[in-house]
Amino acid sequence: MTPSRRLLVALAALVLAAIPLGVLAAFGVEAGHWQSAWWGLLLALGTVTSLDAFALRRLPSPALQRSLSGNLSLGHWSNVQLLVRNEHSRAIELELFDHVPEGMSFEQLPQRMRLQPAEHCKLDYRLRPTRRGQFVFQRCDIRLASPLGLWRSRRQLELVDETRVYPDFARLHGASLQAIDVWLNRLGVRQQPRRGLGLEFHQLREFREGDTLRQIDWKATARARMPIAREYQDERDQQIVLMLDCGRRMRSQDAELTHFDHALNAALLLAYAALRQGDAVGACTFASEQPRHVTPAKGQQQLHVLLNGLYDLQPTQQPADYGAAVDRLLARQQRQALVIVLSNLRDEDDVELHGALKRLSRKHRVLLVSLREEVLDQLRLRPVQSLDDALDYCGAQDYLNARQALHKRLAAHGMPVLDVQPCDLGPALIGRYLAWKKTGTL
Repeated sequence: MTPSRRLLVALAALVLAAIPLGVLAAFGVEAGHWQSAWWGLLLALGTVTSLDAFALRRLPSPALQRSLSGNLSLGHWSNVQLLVRNEHSRAIELELFDHVPEGMSFEQLPQRMRLQPAEHCKLDYRLRPTRRGQFVFQRCDIRLASPLGLWRSRRQLELVDETRVYPDFARLHGASLQAIDVWLNRLGVRQQPRRGLGLEFHQLREFREGDTLRQIDWKATARARMPIAREYQDERDQQIVLMLDCGRRMRSQDAELTHFDHALNAALLLAYAALRQGDAVGACTFASEQPRHVTPAKGQQQLHVLLNGLYDLQPTQQPADYGAAVDRLLARQQRQALVIVLSNLRDEDDVELHGALKRLSRKHRVLLVSLREEVLDQLRLRPVQSLDDALDYCGAQDYLNARQALHKRLAAHGMPVLDVQPCDLGPALIGRYLAWKKTGTL
């Protein structure tokens, strides 16, 4: 319990009044009735403050209820509602503050209100998660004012609620009613035209302008006595496995999101597109606290399985062990699949990475995705005006050259590498996937 401003002002006024009385007493001048009045005021104030403090201690805490969504999107503002009810026979004045877990920012807290007897009030404040995972709201703080407003009492009310913060996937829900090609074009993805016929047969139809002679079905043409062509569709029922590096390199951060957040968002975008194309999608992690594995499956329900299986992953301080990760995947994934490894490569990974990917590529199609720090391109393009600028430029260029040399060595052994900045990863990854499906090389 702490004194309010009103009580402090009253005490300050008594102290100021005591100064001239003390000066008069120092010079031997009798204050008379003034001194008696001062002591009377002090006694009255002490009595009133004691009674007010006693009344505040007996004042019950208001009833409190929190309304919070169980699923939140990373980086998006949402409203949290607090319902306060005064179940006492007196009016109360209070200040309310909700204990928001670490990893969330908030606005419009604390809030003050005055409630009459049996009155209730609904308060809203805004919440913005800055980190994925599961969060627990433990309690709320209230500061009650005494009936005369001389004291403030801080009380903690236990109010437990849980919520999950998922990657920002809200825009995909609106796209579910649209054709995937239109939606992907909005993301900046450009599909390449089909080259070749090594795809899945769909149906027979009349020959059209632009069809090749290789598409003509001569038996059907003879029966119908008109040109009949075979129509093909992208091969379906393929399997895609997303290997997510959760190691310390993925802790690099561009703007608000880490490289791991960018990789996870791009992986989920690709999963959405692949599931809409009829493919099966799964995922596994390495360099995480506990390796996770989601078995590839088809259908839009698999997207929720992936979200619930990966939403709370965080990058760790562990180094990436590509060899152990590949061994675990080969033991679990028996059917041939497209394995997409999302990581941040260094030149020191050459020997270990090459050996692991070589074992993996014997059974699966492999795409290696390497995230490039945005700051490296900024340093390379920044004008050189001082010695420090020159050193920064040379260091960034040397690092990028080493990365590029590693990528070329991997590509020379038949292991394609996609080297992109984190902000461009989603469209680039989906574009590569669709291009391989169109050409039948997946």
